[in-house]
Amino acid sequence: MGGFAKEVEVSTSLPPAKAFKAFAEDLDTLLPTVAPQAIKSVERLEGDGGPGTIKKITFAEGYGFSYAKHRVDVLDKDNFLYTYVVIESDFFNNMVEKISYETKFVAAADGGTRIKVTTTFYTIGDIQITPDLMLQIKEASEKRALILKAIENYELANPDI
Repeated sequence: MGGFAKEVEVSTSLPPAKAFKAFAEDLDTLLPTVAPQAIKSVERLEGDGGPGTIKKITFAEGYGFSYAKHRVDVLDKDNFLYTYVVIESDFFNNMVEKISYETKFVAAADGGTRIKVTTTFYTIGDIQITPDLMLQIKEASEKRALILKAIENYELANPDI
């Protein structure tokens, strides 16, 4: 199995507890609400939302791929750490075995949060990362960033929810 990791850090004005709640704990309900152009539904297939939970995200028509199944590995409310693995998706195109995301929510000096995401892509067998696959990954990452921005905007506009 081959693969590579990519690290991204973004900032939000949301404090760490609020950011963790929005981007980890409440993600299932927020995604279809704030990004219906991208996410049609989130369905919990197994579990209670904590580690071991399996979720199926169905993407909106025209999004580029139709579904992804996630397995929650860590949901640590005390240390603001959320780790999940995409275990199945039509995005994989028989080239990717899985994609893991480790997301850390770190307090920023301004009261907001630095969100550090390490994404690791695991390819099947000896498959090499091709320029076409890199482009697909880049496009998917850009779409994900837009969805996260929509969640942040929703949370800022609805502070009492």
